[in-house]
Formats: sequence, C-alpha cells, structure tokens
Amino acid sequence: MRQLIVPSACFALLATTALAQAPPPPPVIGVATQAAWGQQADIQGIVKAFTMTPVGDLEGMILTDGTEVHVPPHLSTQLAAAVRPGEAVRVLGWRGGVPNFVVATSLTGQRGQSVVDQGPPPPGMRPPPPPPGQPAPGAQQATVQGRVQQILHGPRGDVNGALLDDGTILKFPPPLAWQASSTLQPGQVVTVQGWALSTSYGRVVDAQTIGAGPTQVQTPPASPPGGAAPPPPPAGMAPPPPPPAPRP
Repeated sequence: MRQLIVPSACFALLATTALAQAPPPPPVIGVATQAAWGQQADIQGIVKAFTMTPVGDLEGMILTDGTEVHVPPHLSTQLAAAVRPGEAVRVLGWRGGVPNFVVATSLTGQRGQSVVDQGPPPPGMRPPPPPPGQPAPGAQQATVQGRVQQILHGPRGDVNGALLDDGTILKFPPPLAWQASSTLQPGQVVTVQGWALSTSYGRVVDAQTIGAGPTQVQTPPASPPGGAAPPPPPAGMAPPPPPPAPRP
C-alpha cells in the first residue's frame, strides 16, 4: 500500500489559501449589544424618535430596534436637517457602557446629508442654558402621566431621562436621576410634574417630581432651609465619604 506523504508546509499553504478564500461573516446591521466603553460602532437603522434637552435642543435619536444614539446638542440644527423620524440613517461612533447605546461621531441620512462632530463651537456662539432649576423660555408647568417605553442616558451612560409611550421625553436633573434610576423601569406608569416645552420635534418635560402611583420623588432644593442636608443618593450612586480625620 502506497502512502501519500504531504509535507507540513503544504498543509499550512492549503490552510492559508482556504482562509483567504473564505468570505468574511456578514456584518450585524442595526443590532446593538452590550460592549465595553470605547468600542467602535458602525450601525444602520430607522429613526424612531428624537431625544431632546430640557431647552428643546436635539441631543440624539432612538432607532426602531431600540438603539439610543447620542449626538451633541450643538449639532441640533444639522441633525434635524439630515434625518427625520421614519428615515434610514447610518451612524459611526463609539459604544457606551450600557447596552444599545452609541455616542455618534458622524452620521448620514438617507437623503445624503451628513453630520460630523468637530467639537463644540467657540464660547458665545450659542445662547447659554438657563440656570439650574429655571425653566426654558416658553416652558409651562404641567403634570404628565404615561408609561415608560425606554430609559435614556447621557453621553457617559448615566440615566438622565425616559421616553414615554406617547413620545414625550422626560429629562431628570442629577439629584432626581440618582433617586429615580434605581426604580424606573420600562413598562412602569409614572406621574411627572415639571416644566413642559413643546417644539416642532415633540414635547420635553424638565421633571421636578416623579412618582409611580402615590410615591413621589422630588428634586431636593439647591439651598435647603435651615441648613438641612438633602437626602443622600442610593448606595453605589455616589462615592464613599472620606475617612474621619485622626484624633490628636
């Protein structure tokens, strides 16, 4: 019986050729999974809704697959011109520290218009935001009730709002976000009191209180009367206090 002897170098050559000819796996389009902060993202999807700041500037969008895309508010006008709800969009950027969250560096709408983040404009080119606790021009006090459809995040992945089923955007100042983030869940019915602002992009509410049923969570005042300290945030939401000074 004759034996066919093939040198090991031939096996390596055959394996290398097979790998070179094998087609790469198809990219996963429009599906965002949990990934470490800083991983590059290249996704496509359909715009479901815009997200807004408390003063009505666009700060991103939500795709129909649930992906949340953050876009710096100084690109609000360009974003509105490039894409509209119901249109396709391609987004390049970085994945955040929470699932289905992308910080965009550039995007292109289906009509060919592109938006590229080249950094914030020089000081004085945009009107300053209102002081903390002050409403945006045109905002009115309102009580809003609705079902939470999706939790919203800031550029670092911190909870800063929610999208309701009727399209209303809720925005939480940091003290309220610390307290609400541990209990706020998709599907939960909430009642919010705050400053409501209606724009051509939708309605945004700068929440001052939020509650589920009879429970109310309120933003602590900036200067508590009598010097009383505001309630601390839940465990794990703030750094531990410094150790006490040693006794002399």
